[in-house]
Parts: sequence; C-alpha cells; structure tokens
Amino acid sequence: MRIREVVVTGQNQVELQTADVDAPLLAANELLIDTEYTFISSGTELANYTGREPKVFQKGTWCEYPWRSGYANVGIVREVGANVTRAAPGDRVFTYGRHASTISYSQDRLVAPVKQAMDPGVVAASRMAGVAMTAIVVAEVGTNPWVVVFGLGLVGNLASQMFRIHGCRVIGVDPVEERRKLAQRCGVTHTVGGSAEAAQAEIREITDGDLGNITVDAVGHSGVVMQALRATADHGQIIILGSPRVRVDGNLTELLSDTHLRWITIRGALEWCVPMYPDIGDRPSQWSKQQTIFDWMARGELHVEPLISHRLKPERIKQAYDGLLNEPNVYTGVVLDWTSD
Repeated sequence: MRIREVVVTGQNQVELQTADVDAPLLAANELLIDTEYTFISSGTELANYTGREPKVFQKGTWCEYPWRSGYANVGIVREVGANVTRAAPGDRVFTYGRHASTISYSQDRLVAPVKQAMDPGVVAASRMAGVAMTAIVVAEVGTNPWVVVFGLGLVGNLASQMFRIHGCRVIGVDPVEERRKLAQRCGVTHTVGGSAEAAQAEIREITDGDLGNITVDAVGHSGVVMQALRATADHGQIIILGSPRVRVDGNLTELLSDTHLRWITIRGALEWCVPMYPDIGDRPSQWSKQQTIFDWMARGELHVEPLISHRLKPERIKQAYDGLLNEPNVYTGVVLDWTSD
C-alpha cells in the first residue's frame, strides 16, 4: 500500500513523503480511512513548523521533529476493527486524523459521520470551529452580553460567529482590514481596528462605556491578554482561547491587581480538556461540539466556506505553509485535496 503523508522535517522544512508499506493490521477499535480532504491549522501547525513551539526540539514530545502534522481529516472508511461501532466501511467520516492519504485511526478519538449533502472540504475546515467553540463551552454567557474578540483569524472569526449565534452583541478586534471585512461578511456587525488605544476607545464608544462582559484572546499572545483586560467590564470574564507561545516581558502585578480589584475571571479554553464523548449526561464533549457545528452549518448560521482561500494538492504543502505564514491576508485558510485528479 502506497501512502503519502505530510512531514515537518525541521524548522521551516516540510515535505510530502511517499512510502510503500504493508496494509496495517487493525486493532479491534481502529478504522482504516482513505483521506479525501484535510485542513491546515495555521496556529498549531505553523508554530511547530517555524519552531515557535520549543517542544519541537525536545525528544519524546508529541511534536518533535520529524513531525507528521495535521488534525483535521475527512475521508471514506475502508476497513474497521472487530469492535468498531462508530462507523462502517463506505461511510464518510470527520476525524482528527493527520495529513496523509490513508490513516489508521482509533475510535477512542472523535469519529463523526458526515452527511452526503455537506461539502467534505468545508467539513474538514470546520475543525477550526471546534477549536473556537471551546470559548462558548467555558464562558458563562448570561443574557445579552457584550463580547469582544481579539484576533479575527480563523479561530477568532468563528468564535465571533458562535457568540453571535448565542445572541451576544459581538465586537471583533483586528488591526488587519481584510480580516475585519471578512468577519463582517460572516455576520460580525461590529469590527474595530487601529492601535490598541484607538481600539479601546472605539470599544468603549460602541458599548456606551460598558466594555465587554466577555473578552476573548483568540491570538495566543500575552500582550493581547493585557489589551483584553483593559476592555473587560467589572465582574467580567477573559477567555484565553489561543495558546500563548511567545515570551512577553511585562508587569504581572498589573494583570493580577486589576483582576483582583475588578473581580475579573480568567478562563483557559484549551479544547483538549473537553472529553471526547459525553461521559456524564449531556456534559459538553468533542462529539457534541461537532454535532452542533454541523447543525449550525446546515442551517446557514455558521459560515465556514468563506474562510477557505485555497484548495491545494498535498504536493503544494510547502506553498501552503509559507503562504499561511507570510501572506495571512491572502491565505486565510487552506484545504488539502487528496482525491484523485
């Protein structure tokens, strides 16, 4: 069996490798899936590609070089192990599988059937909506709050849409005009740009001085958290949705003092802390998140397709990574098409 797979071989080095391997002997809970489409995570994947994530240089870590990247996969099930119950051969499924033409995959991780009416490339891109929705899971939304989302890349755009679906009044903040315009096309009415000071003044004006009941750092930058703090109302919440990776020097007391004096709650929103499937009653899970996302997409409430700027063959993975890294306003989202020409 010939397999093609994306491998990050070193800092700023990625290639599509091809190997002839024996067909895997599936474990009882594994599926063999022929990939149709995958989607690139411009956060995690680029952090590992560029070496901003220091663990890539540490032996034994999950992302050490060489790293087989990707965690958004749509494909057709070819075979299943004896105990697999979540899919059958011939089913199209959405999984957290990697960038490879064929994958063996455990049903202990997410396996979600895909309806035939849904564009499988767009379904692969909905993976970023799963990341974004964790902000909804951890937040105490309440009634008619102002929500200020800092960063209107893929995750921030989708988080803004989701808070809007929940009936919140949403303000998206990003210095890049193209991202603000894209968010507006996706239904985010209020967008703010300019310097941190100008954005703060505009947020205050839009909210009539109330500021954000919920603020979200969708960038993954400690400096943005400080900007979010200043835009958060007393008794409000700050959601750290992006993973902070870049060192920022500053006065930690400023953060802690303001949090203490104004009774602000800071909530982490790493999606991997959510169980894969419901474990107690209807508690949120990766499964329930994805079912909700599919439903919102089917009803035309969550707009994922406008975020896809490129559909490329896997052979162009270097172009895809470098485009996302160096031209983020042009390469807003990249689907890899693994189907035959």
